Amino acid sequence: MKIDVSSVKALTFDVFGTVVDWRTSLIEEGMQFGKSKGIKVDWAKFADAWRGGYAPAMDRVRRGELPWMKIDALHRMILDQSLNEFNLVGLSEAEKDHLNRVWHRLKPWPDAISGLERLRKRFIVSTLSNGNISLLVNMAKNAGLPWDCILSAELVKHYKPDQEVYQMAAELLDLQPDQIMMVAAHNGDLKAAKSVGFKTAFVRRPLEFGPSADKADLMPDPSVDVSADDFNDLADKLGV
Repeated sequence: MKIDVSSVKALTFDVFGTVVDWRTSLIEEGMQFGKSKGIKVDWAKFADAWRGGYAPAMDRVRRGELPWMKIDALHRMILDQSLNEFNLVGLSEAEKDHLNRVWHRLKPWPDAISGLERLRKRFIVSTLSNGNISLLVNMAKNAGLPWDCILSAELVKHYKPDQEVYQMAAELLDLQPDQIMMVAAHNGDLKAAKSVGFKTAFVRRPLEFGPSADKADLMPDPSVDVSADDFNDLADKLGV
């Protein structure tokens, strides 16, 4: 089914989990790192713990318990905690920094690049991520992601799903909110975008948290405008 998208000028994308497969990327790099350093650890559990600290850390910033900081800094704070938790000791500062920058090197889902290439023939395609700008730029260069624009929560010093992030995107793209469609695999992100007037597209990523996990949103919230199985399916449904 095609929906009326005649007024939509831009698609803004959640990145972690929607565009890139953070979990598999972390596990694969962790295994390579561990092999090179002679470190034995359950990298799947390590990846889950590292990502699991993300939302609580952002909430600490929202409550004023921590100052605002870019996601690289939050990731490093959680990494240091995870290294202690998993008893990984003796890493140099350079090794910790390299490990922390794995988030700059995440690999896209198989459909991401081809789907984005199709979608950008008709729409502006932009990130709208909590990831900081340097992270998103490095990720795009490393993975070949064909963004027209890099927008980050860093620009407004709020994290999604704070409304300020979506309002910033509309302002910087010089568009009305209903001329933008937020694309994400997470209903919370989409509901927040909808609350400021964005159109919304849900894309299923059932393996985001692993094959046996039940954390992924498998069904769209009833409020979304369109749902798709991947980016190419989304392009089909948007008539591209």
